[in-house]
Amino acid sequence: MISTILLQAVSFNKIGSALCAAIVAFAASWGISKLAKYVMEASARQPEIAGGLRTTAIIVGALIEGVCLFAVIVCLLSLY
Repeated sequence: MISTILLQAVSFNKIGSALCAAIVAFAASWGISKLAKYVMEASARQPEIAGGLRTTAIIVGALIEGVCLFAVIVCLLSLY
């Protein structure tokens, strides 16, 4: 009886961690897509600053991916 309850709790923990990691990855991809959208709109409005916008977008995109990686690792470490 207790062993089945513990096994169910472990499986819910795995499902929760996987769901958390999926939500984090989805949120990061959504953020990067919004970033790309607004950079493209801004560079279309002012083509002379497109180089600076591109550099800033790359830096911000890397920061978003870094936070996403950290959050996914935290989600997966919650399994243990």
